[in-house]
Amino acid sequence: MTSTQSKKHIKVLYLDDEDNNLRSFKAAFRREYDIYTANTSEQAYEVIKSVRPQVIFSDQRMPVTTGVDFFNAVRQIFPDPVRILITGYTDINDIIEAINKGHIYRYITKPWNEHEIRVAIDNAYDLYLTRRKLENKVEELEKINHELSRFIYSASHDLRAPLATSLGVIRVANHEVNDPLAKDYFEKIEKSVKKLDVFVHHIIDYYKNAKKEEDIHEIKFEDVLEEVIETVRSGLGTSDPQIEWEVHQENKFMGDEFRLRIILSHLISNAIKFKRNDQEEAKVDIMIKSDLEIALLEVRDAGMGILEEHIHKVFHMFFKSGDERTGSGIGLYIVKEALNKMGGSISVRSKPHEGTIFTIKIPNKL
Repeated sequence: MTSTQSKKHIKVLYLDDEDNNLRSFKAAFRREYDIYTANTSEQAYEVIKSVRPQVIFSDQRMPVTTGVDFFNAVRQIFPDPVRILITGYTDINDIIEAINKGHIYRYITKPWNEHEIRVAIDNAYDLYLTRRKLENKVEELEKINHELSRFIYSASHDLRAPLATSLGVIRVANHEVNDPLAKDYFEKIEKSVKKLDVFVHHIIDYYKNAKKEEDIHEIKFEDVLEEVIETVRSGLGTSDPQIEWEVHQENKFMGDEFRLRIILSHLISNAIKFKRNDQEEAKVDIMIKSDLEIALLEVRDAGMGILEEHIHKVFHMFFKSGDERTGSGIGLYIVKEALNKMGGSISVRSKPHEGTIFTIKIPNKL
């Protein structure tokens, strides 16, 4: 197959109000490309709808419309063709307008020469193919991502029921036996199942945060905080951490309560989990202040703290410090992602064996 034959599948449309220009264009390139011409924008639209050209040329100065206006209208309905402006004028303002308004690929000045047009068509077609491949890849990735997300979410929900059943059976069995060794085994099994259950919860939180649109409602921080603490306590079993809090809210605050609950839940759970070995129970202090502009939240613990070289990594997905109590490695990542959705920020200060302070700022969406 020759080079000329291989180019015949490239469809090119040329719009110009002068018939002589159209005839010259078609005569020059019809052997190499599939050439279509139109002397009005209405004819050009019909050609575009029927043959879907990959490359479109248009003269700039025409009686009814300009090439820029034509391209601007075309790209709203048919964004794929690569657009090239032909003009007899070199006014820089026209060129800037063409690029900004018509989103043209390039412009060619009159009188054009055949070599320049051929190079423009070939390069434009290569760009067209690249864009199409990229669009197809994006669509494919979006489809795969959606299917994977749905699978993870469905699998996580399906795991919750058997995990809850297993925990119930383990607790009953542990009360039924008296053998210390058997009790030790049951406690270890229960600990592992709880760890898996927390991981499943984290996956569900991650999915919901990623997919759920921001939902703005009035937030009463004291009510939300009390409910979150109660929920966290209920999942601890016999553990009874010392949790103290104070809330200062005098003004109406609008925000995403769903994501606020995720943030508080993960930070409080983390503070309890990483208590020092010499502490009988974890100690957590929570302070919330809000005004008409922002809410400032501080979650402070007196736990084992974070090594300085780890502080910048704690919000990375699946980061684990190496401590045996380290969980899924996505809790703080979810916190950071939730804050990103809310337009908020988080910072951390910590000293090993002294404790950690997380400071959160959330804008008021009044």
